[in-house]
Amino acid sequence: MNTRLAFLAAPVLVFAYGAIRILDGLDGSYGPGLAWTTGHLAFMAALVLYVPIFGELRRMAGRGAVATVSAALGVVGVAVLLVQFGIDIVVGFMSEDRAGMSTLFGQIQEVPGVSFAIYAVLPLLFYLGQLALIVQLGVTRRIKPWIPVVFLVHMALPFVAKDLIAVSAAVLLISFVALSRQVEAPPSRTPAVAST
Repeated sequence: MNTRLAFLAAPVLVFAYGAIRILDGLDGSYGPGLAWTTGHLAFMAALVLYVPIFGELRRMAGRGAVATVSAALGVVGVAVLLVQFGIDIVVGFMSEDRAGMSTLFGQIQEVPGVSFAIYAVLPLLFYLGQLALIVQLGVTRRIKPWIPVVFLVHMALPFVAKDLIAVSAAVLLISFVALSRQVEAPPSRTPAVAST
């Protein structure tokens, strides 16, 4: 996996999710249907790209205990969000309309621990892991001082309104472009020359 590409593609995929989400809601309802499914698949693809991103942020932060724990928490958050978005897609396929989706979501979230683990608390680890790594990189001056500020704006926007997810992703791309420039190039794979 090209980590530089992951830094660039993940925000683009989140942008796609945010834009598709807006289009899906134009009729006053989100899901089920093609927009619901494709938007969720775009976000899931972005989540998969975050696994090498967490690894690279850990490397940039010095691979210490704090960086390692932050990256691990972030990856746990990725896993939980993949489960959450997978559930969303399955519920979309199983429902004829938004009312049916709401009924199924209610049944799923009534299962003990699901609401807490999959929807309320554990997904936050994805965001906290990122934030901890970016803050650590900023405090240790391993990244430019404006990057944590831009990153904080990115994180805050979806909490203001979910319709700002696409804008948030565009802001994230600004910080990730700068971070991608610090990614170590993979070692070249030149064949060994036989001695004569």
